[in-house]
Amino acid sequence: MVGMSEQKPDNAPKNKLQSKHLKRILITALIVAWGFDFLFWKRPLGINFPIFVLALLIGGLIMAYSEKVLPSRLSLLLILPILFFTSMTAVRLEPFTTFLNVSITLFLLAILAASFVGGRWPWYGIPDYFVRLILLFVDAFISLPEAWINQPNTEEQEADEGRNLQPIFAWLRGLLIALPVVLFFSALLSSADPIFARAITDFFDLFDLEDLAQYFFRGIYIIFLAYILAGLYLFAFYKSKKEKLVADGNGRKPSFLGFTEGSIVLGSVDLLFGAFVAIQFRYFFGGQANITNAGYTFAEYARRGFGELITVAVFSLLLFLLLNAITKRQSGSQRGWFSTLSILLVVLVGVMLVSAFQRLYLYEQVFGFTRLRTYSHVFMIWLGILLLAVVLLELMRRPRFFVLATLLASIGFSTTLNALNVDGFIARQNINRARLGESLDIPYLASLSTDAVPVLRNEFVVALNNGGNPQEVADDIGGAWACHAALHRDYDYERPWQGFHFSHLFAQTHWMSYGYVIEGQGLGTQLDEVNDWSQWSVTVNGEDVPCVDGYYFYR
Repeated sequence: MVGMSEQKPDNAPKNKLQSKHLKRILITALIVAWGFDFLFWKRPLGINFPIFVLALLIGGLIMAYSEKVLPSRLSLLLILPILFFTSMTAVRLEPFTTFLNVSITLFLLAILAASFVGGRWPWYGIPDYFVRLILLFVDAFISLPEAWINQPNTEEQEADEGRNLQPIFAWLRGLLIALPVVLFFSALLSSADPIFARAITDFFDLFDLEDLAQYFFRGIYIIFLAYILAGLYLFAFYKSKKEKLVADGNGRKPSFLGFTEGSIVLGSVDLLFGAFVAIQFRYFFGGQANITNAGYTFAEYARRGFGELITVAVFSLLLFLLLNAITKRQSGSQRGWFSTLSILLVVLVGVMLVSAFQRLYLYEQVFGFTRLRTYSHVFMIWLGILLLAVVLLELMRRPRFFVLATLLASIGFSTTLNALNVDGFIARQNINRARLGESLDIPYLASLSTDAVPVLRNEFVVALNNGGNPQEVADDIGGAWACHAALHRDYDYERPWQGFHFSHLFAQTHWMSYGYVIEGQGLGTQLDEVNDWSQWSVTVNGEDVPCVDGYYFYR
């Protein structure tokens, strides 16, 4: 298919929400909710998250088939990134990457539910996302009562329900009669045999007040979660066809700002950015001599302002999207002028992004790589791609897809962080700097997640086996790895299977295969553990180096 054509809801939705198999939906929601408790109650994040999301999707698709609801193909496409990001939560442990994996998974699940049948999510604008997600949230609470009230109750159905409930009532009556009888004989048998009495006592100890309070709380939130999940399923099946978008009103936009006013705003910002870019070309891009003549060292000038430039780029994009939505353009010439000013703005912002990228690169050459600097580098690349997409969409007169481009860029940014392995990348780059004569920051490497361990292991082996490397580099890597292993209890994790994580598995495997080399010494590293873990240090080349620097927990 060459172009994307907008799908329109083909059938008018019914006025009443009526489910064909409401009880099945309730049972499915209850099973998934119980699974959430089983997987997450006092459990760390690991494979439990992808298992839960997979159960949520499979349960929903089975119920959709049972209800004879046909999902949109465009909506089913969302399942691919959902499966990717939820799977990566069990592979990557770097905090920001994990946060993005969980957040994007939940956001895409919400969009899947909101557009399950209609499939118009690619045409959503910012107001549409806001409206659809609010509706989804509200209907999660009211859809189940609405479907229950609208259930058709014929005399035949009521008779069938009565017959179905008869065995349940019989079981309840039997249990009520049996309970006092069993208690009576249990008391007599306990008096006759002390071992049996102890077994009875141990059995009733399982139901102490503290456990009962916990079970009561867990039962309440399982029921509440099942209630919400059933509402979300019902919304996805029966209300996601009602996708009237903000721009559907006769194709008109809420444009209220005059062309002159909007053009003046864009033109003024273009002039300001143009002056800034001119200075960049004269000084920053013009070479070290021009900067020195202006009274700055090259390193000082380069290291200042990359964060501010990224902020300017983001707010410039938001300004363009806002003006594009609210500015009136009533003729072809006005549309042409507005597009010219908009494209000029994007081009100037692109130049500033190049400046920010170069400043950050020079900053890293002096001070090394950290998580925040790595995020910024990847973010700038994807922001540049998004700016290019904005220019193309403006030239094609397709402003409605700006938000879709932003969503795809966000997915691309998060995918890149997963593929890059942020902590592994930081370890590799900083070790490469050490090979060039720079100092290796052992406390910072020790503060990284277990995602860095495969890189530490590989670089350690290379440093040992490559005679061209200074011995100090191998010692520094060994010291950093020794600190890292100590801070993670030698990667000997006692975790329930729900919290199993591949990052921990890889770290444990590498330590078991090469940790003895470090512990066997001969490398100048010796871990000095004291009672206070924050005071742990490692001896590298005769010098005591701390394993922990509190500053790194905030970088």
